[in-house]
Amino acid sequence: MTQTLPCLHPNPGWNGAQSLKSPKHPTSPAPAEPVASSPETMVGKHCILELYDCNPQKLDDEAFLRTAITTAAKRAGATLLNLITHRFEPQGVTGLALLAESHISIHTWPESGYAAVDVFTCGDHTMPERACDVLGKELGATRRKLKSFRRETPASIADGIREPVPAV
Repeated sequence: MTQTLPCLHPNPGWNGAQSLKSPKHPTSPAPAEPVASSPETMVGKHCILELYDCNPQKLDDEAFLRTAITTAAKRAGATLLNLITHRFEPQGVTGLALLAESHISIHTWPESGYAAVDVFTCGDHTMPERACDVLGKELGATRRKLKSFRRETPASIADGIREPVPAV
């Protein structure tokens, strides 16, 4: 899959080709009604996943979790840039995957069979729910709780022209 500028740009949803006009009246108040998401206003999708009754051995296996996170990123259509994990004593692992599109994090409590997962991706080519599905299956979770929501560009800047900050 070829990535385009919008999914790698620090302001996801901005593609330079579309005309993002400055507001005609910059001092006008924002509309009272929320504006529906569009590709220009959506920054990305954020999933918060609770995994219960997981396999305790897998929750405490740092190498296994590295593989599971890598697989989850690939299945989500994301680009893995870096992966850092840490195993705690006597148990538990934290992992953080830096993605070109944002991140995946996991924190495990093997003694409780529990994992807290966070998947945030930008760009319209990614599917964070797939990453959540992979992690739930890989960890053998018998119960899951998924909250998912769209991250949107703040209304105050949605119609403005966004340009890179000049280097200091």
